[in-house]
Amino acid sequence: MTPVHRAATLLVAALVLLLPATAAHATGYRYWSFWERSGGHWTYATQGPSLVRPDDGAVQGFRFAVSADSADATRPRGTADFTTICADTPAKAGTKRVALVLDFGTPADAPSGERPPARRTACARLSPDATSADAVAAVARPLRYDTNALLCAIAGYPHQGCGEQVSADREPAAAAPEKHGPDGGSGGGPSLGLPVGVGVVAVLAGAAVWQARRRRDDSV
Repeated sequence: MTPVHRAATLLVAALVLLLPATAAHATGYRYWSFWERSGGHWTYATQGPSLVRPDDGAVQGFRFAVSADSADATRPRGTADFTTICADTPAKAGTKRVALVLDFGTPADAPSGERPPARRTACARLSPDATSADAVAAVARPLRYDTNALLCAIAGYPHQGCGEQVSADREPAAAAPEKHGPDGGSGGGPSLGLPVGVGVVAVLAGAAVWQARRRRDDSV
């Protein structure tokens, strides 16, 4: 077997070993994510709802789902048009209106023994300086927070749990890092298995190529 063939074999072996391990350790977090709508598209909010002060006419969403991180987070479903959602809430001097989409997710993402309520929309009338946290509190009580001020439940759902980590088969695993807490930014919980695995493969590939070149030079 030539040095180049040995290098290729080593690279393939590394991929075979690393990729199954990455898939086996795939995890996500079950939590409420917070979204802002602009130009007909949802954008994952970069701040927690108590730090965001939406303007009159804003459309915001909350979605309960299992997601790996902000890049993987599941968006609210359905249409989200301010004119439609707030059609029965006329403008009033000294107040602002915020349209909310509350998506409780799917049965697959629900904690064990719970069933998600139907998705719904609401129009919150608020004082001009009110936050997004004030908006959801005005239309979807009871809310539940944990000791770290992480938003755990909207309209009482889910009844238990708060941002817990779950494995690929949706079973609870370990405690989750902070997500969209009302007093902070959007946290993360990305799986680093794939980036680390690719990095290791790159190092192994580089070493293999270097070894092949060295043997070729020695033979000259």
